[in-house]
Amino acid sequence: MNMLRNIRDKTIKTAGTGILVVAGIELTTKLPSEGRSSQLYHDLSDKFATPLIRKLLNPEDAHNAAIYFVKLGLAPRFRTNTLESSQQVSLSIQGPKGITFPNVVGLAAGFDKDGVAIQGLMDLGFGFVEIGSVTPRPQPGNPKPRMFRLEEDLGVINRFGFNSIGMAAVEQNLKEFREQAASKGGNILAQEEEQKKDILHTMGGFVFHIGKKMWGMIFPQRHVRGKSLLGVNLGKNKTSTHETQDYEDGIMALGRYADYLVINISSPNTPGLRNLQKSEPIRRLLKSAIQKRDTLENKPPLFVKIAPDLDPDEMKDIALAVMENNVDGILVTNTSNQRPYSLISKNRVETGGLSGLPIRDMSTECIRKMYELTEGKVFIVGIGGVGSGHDVYEKLKAGASVVQIYSRMVYEGPGLVSRIRRELSELMMQNGQRHVEDVVGLDHEEIYWKKRVDRFQVVRLKKEKN
Repeated sequence: MNMLRNIRDKTIKTAGTGILVVAGIELTTKLPSEGRSSQLYHDLSDKFATPLIRKLLNPEDAHNAAIYFVKLGLAPRFRTNTLESSQQVSLSIQGPKGITFPNVVGLAAGFDKDGVAIQGLMDLGFGFVEIGSVTPRPQPGNPKPRMFRLEEDLGVINRFGFNSIGMAAVEQNLKEFREQAASKGGNILAQEEEQKKDILHTMGGFVFHIGKKMWGMIFPQRHVRGKSLLGVNLGKNKTSTHETQDYEDGIMALGRYADYLVINISSPNTPGLRNLQKSEPIRRLLKSAIQKRDTLENKPPLFVKIAPDLDPDEMKDIALAVMENNVDGILVTNTSNQRPYSLISKNRVETGGLSGLPIRDMSTECIRKMYELTEGKVFIVGIGGVGSGHDVYEKLKAGASVVQIYSRMVYEGPGLVSRIRRELSELMMQNGQRHVEDVVGLDHEEIYWKKRVDRFQVVRLKKEKN
């Protein structure tokens, strides 16, 4: 009886939450505004819908509801800021193998594990969206409950254990995404701008000009962004006994759809997985992964994702292995097994990987160390506790070229992406920096200025050739 009552209550809560959110969406999108990129809609999502869902649903159900709304196209869209739209500040940066990140704020793997809501997530304003982790065979992951909020600490603990619908199903999702993007010309926002103009131009003379001016004052023009990148994070089945086979299979099946690939050897929730970070196993794995990647026609950049719980010798060895095998980048860092003494939430005792604000400084120090060990020669994706433009700025100075967010959206809402980009742009402008390259590695004076001189020399040679 109690079980039936719980199911009934849960159903009512979920349905009620959905009705409230959708009702708000309908109200907002019918107002004479920028619709889902308007300030009103962002406030509705972040200050009303996000706290309400967090209050009514357990963490995993709330996560699934978020994916569902994004998939339906009901999430907010990027709200532009003056500095980016006027091109006074550029948040784009060149990545490995000629790929360009349209802005430095990306979505970490774990949010959209199966690649079902990619376009909606890109429309939030992410410069890149990473799906996964994807395992070759479907697996349910660890028993529930397996995700816990640490609300007082703005953190999350999860022990999902690579739950995945499997490589074949994810491949179909990625194929459909690529086909849909190609059929729409790859620039959905630009098409919407043209449609808006057509509607506005049907208004005549005085009404049109006055209306357009008021519109622009209340709702700034949306910046048409560059093409967001798609990353695919590859994992290993729990029952797999082969060191490299699962990753090789993932590369061959999904690499053709990816702008970059990630080898995830640092999840704390798959037994034995972190052993692949040790000296000999990581060299064997990276060598085989690079060989498989090189057989692909598109040859996407290959990154490896590491843990924050490594000792200095382990970090040094990983840096050497990455450079020896010409790996294109490192994701620093995954979730942590550590439990800082500062944690006060009752859920701090749960097992699993800790993410969010409690590991922000820890991950930044790992970035700083890895940048030193690689002498700034390896592209670094900074992850861990990012919740503001200042957090991004600190990770860029430590040596990251781009960053990823996830856990802080649990508390801040999906509009966090737009806020971070605005805050970062303002910080850069205040410090006289117009390009992200001007910030990356600032904490490492010797390396920073050497790279800066090298950049100027490349620019000078190009000008001389022209």
